[in-house]
Amino acid sequence: MKKWMQFLVLISSITSTSALLASGGIDGGGGNTMTSVTNAKWKAECSSCHMLYQPGLLPERSWNKMMSGLDKHFGENASLDAATRDEITHFLVTNSAEKSTNRRSNRINQSIPANATPLRISETRYFMSKHDEVSPSTFQRKSIGSAANCIACHKSAEKGDFSESQIRIPR
Repeated sequence: MKKWMQFLVLISSITSTSALLASGGIDGGGGNTMTSVTNAKWKAECSSCHMLYQPGLLPERSWNKMMSGLDKHFGENASLDAATRDEITHFLVTNSAEKSTNRRSNRINQSIPANATPLRISETRYFMSKHDEVSPSTFQRKSIGSAANCIACHKSAEKGDFSESQIRIPR
């Protein structure tokens, strides 16, 4: 009887491991690294002022609101011609959090109440829960600047990689 139980535990472990690997690994279905998507106009326009925030970090409604208010983009006039604005908006919306199969994007989206339209990832419950051990003074360090500067601690953030093993908090 004991050998039979050991056999069942072994089979269960193998099945669980196989399912885990098929779903994208230990970090879950779709993985922790967002699928890195790109668009030439998005890259050129947005990275000229700040890091590229992957579209899967916010839901469609947030991207639409952000792109419709570029004349007041976080205190700056980031207006674009209509064709460029529309192309970037389409790119962001097509790859937004609720349209992603990525686990992290799905969790971000689930953390946002249906009646909320955050313009900052740092305003989401997901972000706050993942950074609850980081003191506000850490974000204010000269080497970081703010919670919006993901790349200060997550060196591959622009590629959608926020893996905890890759975090390096600068002094």
